[in-house]
Amino acid sequence: MTDMTLLYGQLCTAFNQRNWQQALDLAGKVRVITPHEPSVYYIAGISNLEMQNMQQALGCLKMATTLAPERVDYAAQLARAFTFANLYRDAKTEADRAWLLSPSDSSTLDTLGVVYSQVGSYDTAVEVFSKVVALTPDHAPFRYNLATSLVAAGRLDEAELEIEACLRLDPRYWRAHLTLAQLRRQTHENNHVERLTRLLGTLDTGQPDPSSLVCLNMAISKECEDLGDYPKALEHLVAAKSIGGAGRGHYPGRDAVIFKAIRGSFTSHQEIRPKGHATTEPIFVIGMPRTGTTLVERIISSHPDVQSAGELLNFPMSIKQMSGTMSPSLIDIETIERARDPDWEKLGKMYLSSTRPSTGQKPYFVDKLPHNFLYAGWIGNALPGARMICLRRNPMDTCLSNFRQLFAPKSPYFDYSFDLLDTGRYYLLFDELMAYWQEVLPGRILEVSYEELVENQEAMSRRIIEFCGLSWHEACLRFEENTSAVATASAVQVRAPIYRSALQRWKKYGSRLKPLQELLEHAGVDVDRHQGSVAPLE
Repeated sequence: MTDMTLLYGQLCTAFNQRNWQQALDLAGKVRVITPHEPSVYYIAGISNLEMQNMQQALGCLKMATTLAPERVDYAAQLARAFTFANLYRDAKTEADRAWLLSPSDSSTLDTLGVVYSQVGSYDTAVEVFSKVVALTPDHAPFRYNLATSLVAAGRLDEAELEIEACLRLDPRYWRAHLTLAQLRRQTHENNHVERLTRLLGTLDTGQPDPSSLVCLNMAISKECEDLGDYPKALEHLVAAKSIGGAGRGHYPGRDAVIFKAIRGSFTSHQEIRPKGHATTEPIFVIGMPRTGTTLVERIISSHPDVQSAGELLNFPMSIKQMSGTMSPSLIDIETIERARDPDWEKLGKMYLSSTRPSTGQKPYFVDKLPHNFLYAGWIGNALPGARMICLRRNPMDTCLSNFRQLFAPKSPYFDYSFDLLDTGRYYLLFDELMAYWQEVLPGRILEVSYEELVENQEAMSRRIIEFCGLSWHEACLRFEENTSAVATASAVQVRAPIYRSALQRWKKYGSRLKPLQELLEHAGVDVDRHQGSVAPLE
């Protein structure tokens, strides 16, 4: 017993010191002596999770919750592990079980709130984070987490109060400054430029955390653009993106290889169509980010027969699973090659099943992952009854809007967006791929001009709804009244009616975007296309 007590004490020490490998080694020894001790499996599960041993982590945490089903902290961490594995259905199921156990400690509640946010249950996330803040009101990260869930739920005034509360507790909580800048259109009477500039000045000496420089420069850029100071806006934007892109190892040639491999995988499918899975439930909204994809998703999901499923990684994950590749990237040459000719019906069924139980409550659902444009060939073959709608926006506005956005830092999809010309090169690859899909999948993809949608909302909305096989419903014209949550970069904009201020934004920057314009024009792109009947700027 003494030896066991000593060994268990060493295990707890290693775990508390975050010495994950030592904790795993000790957990293995302790399990030999006490094979039914749940805490040992819990420690092994968390250690494996931290070391990115996903399957082992899930196995250990499942065993811990089986041996101690009453432990809410074990259940919360299992739910968290499921999100790391992109198993969102399992994550929500386990989070719901944990929530019913009435957790009362802030750490566990915060974990559950993050899980609910990741699986798209934002109203529940607000409820959970509100309880966290009530328990621990003086902790800035909890305030910020509550604010972001309030943004997704459309409660913007409450979100602003929580962000300001967060910044009063910790003025150097950098992400909060950027979120606050993006929460509304700033005015000369009400903005944060002075505060942001002052904070940025305090970081001039020493070696500041790069994220602080990125967030503050992005926030200043956004607010300066709102105030019409475009030279200063671009100056801070370039500074932010240059810092944020450092060390990511991105080079445009890698994207070109991926796009070429995708096109090469579908030349043989132009004549012979596999059956795939016969369902009409999914409606895919695709396109370059920041081109109106969220707007179209809101228009469609305002229909009473359609629900919003958010930006699902389910189809890319299904492709990855079908390919059997173990590489860390969702899409790479090996995955593309091994998914060249899968069992199409099985792939369609796998995707649809993976969306449950978040889908299935209505006859149709919208999957609005913009980068599903990479997978249009697979979608077309695996789900022959699915509709695909691709947003197209003026090429210059598309590139500028992608460059203006700080996307998910850890996502490989957005490496191009840290350099303006790289963004232009990526646009050219996208443009070429969409032309190819129209050849390979004739009639399967409706391309919608963002400018035409803004200028002729009802006519374009009717065309979209008709393409989806739906009867017209007037609610589709009042998408701003749609109460479903939004977690994309457009979460604020879609709470208002259609506006025209984003049209031809690139022209406000004048000659400063000349290198991008020359890049696109040299490739044969008409930089004035897809602009609709917009009156010229004064």
